[in-house]
Amino acid sequence: MKKTIPAALDMNVKGSNGSFQVKAAFRAESGVTALFGVSGAGKSTLLRMIAGTLRPAEGRIAIGNHVLFDSAKNINLKPEQRHIGYVFQDSRLFPHLSVLRNLTYAQWAGKRVSEHSLEEITTLLGIETLLQRKPHQLSGGEKQRVAIGRALLSAPRLLLLDEPLSSLDHARRQEILPYLERLRDESGVPIVFVSHEVDEVARLADTLVLLEQGRVRESGSVFDIFSQIDGTGDTTSVLLQGEVTRSDDAYAMAEIAIGGHHFQLTDHALQSGMKVRLRIRSRDVSLSRFAPVDISIRNIFPVTITSISTDDGPFAELCLHLGDVQLLSRISRKSVQDLKLQAGEQVFALIKAVSIDRSAARLQQNEISLQSA
Repeated sequence: MKKTIPAALDMNVKGSNGSFQVKAAFRAESGVTALFGVSGAGKSTLLRMIAGTLRPAEGRIAIGNHVLFDSAKNINLKPEQRHIGYVFQDSRLFPHLSVLRNLTYAQWAGKRVSEHSLEEITTLLGIETLLQRKPHQLSGGEKQRVAIGRALLSAPRLLLLDEPLSSLDHARRQEILPYLERLRDESGVPIVFVSHEVDEVARLADTLVLLEQGRVRESGSVFDIFSQIDGTGDTTSVLLQGEVTRSDDAYAMAEIAIGGHHFQLTDHALQSGMKVRLRIRSRDVSLSRFAPVDISIRNIFPVTITSISTDDGPFAELCLHLGDVQLLSRISRKSVQDLKLQAGEQVFALIKAVSIDRSAARLQQNEISLQSA
């Protein structure tokens, strides 16, 4: 699939949805921009403003030079004039139409010509064998893939995904995530993705916008600000990206190079040359004053404590630097006291290979061929 050079979304608006007030500014460039926050943070409200179904009170929304809304210039394009693909929590397919006719409906109704062929889109989403089925004959994951395909074939400048996995069970989510990764990497369409699931953000996002009560708390590279997301309420995480340098099929082990350091993890599917995202939870990083010997833990690194944060609870969170790589460790306040840990000291970080989450891997040689296609 030939990649285009996408235009960035620039958004700076004030407005309301009933009594709920929003004031948000962010930029969404190529790849996936995740809007993340708890329910009621304003994620779907911002998507509606981008799509044109909810008018901001003031501000500006533009995709490159294509202005969607500008209160100062009295510009407010209708939804059908914005050339935006929108995928909802439920697929909203036409039940009486086949998959094929659902896919081509927007092209027919809106008289739009996609730069991607039907064959390209169906292959990308793995739905080429479903074309003659009706929606009631599809699984939840298949329905969502068809809905995404329909949106892509409408020739969108931007794709909005409003929690497209929220109605699916765990198995169906795992089924569709690889297709969303391919969509991110191969479609060339900028994607704004709404989610409140940390795992989905870790796997898909390039840019992260943290929303809180209708306002942007922070935005930037997902790798830079991922640690600000609370995972399960009792831990935080860091998200790292590296390359597989070695794999051992006999033991289903792999070695990942990140910032000049090598992390080991258990995974039978990784091959040398793959790009990999690793999510390391603070609760899985233990500390020792001395390098342990005769221990089962595979990852032992000398790190420097840069800060120690505590509150009235039983835990302390330590920020650690392994060269240019940042790690977090969540241990008990009692351990901090017993080990007499202080900022500026060097200790050893211990991370089990089985505790590291791996996602979003792909072969470098594939990526190069796609970009040059």
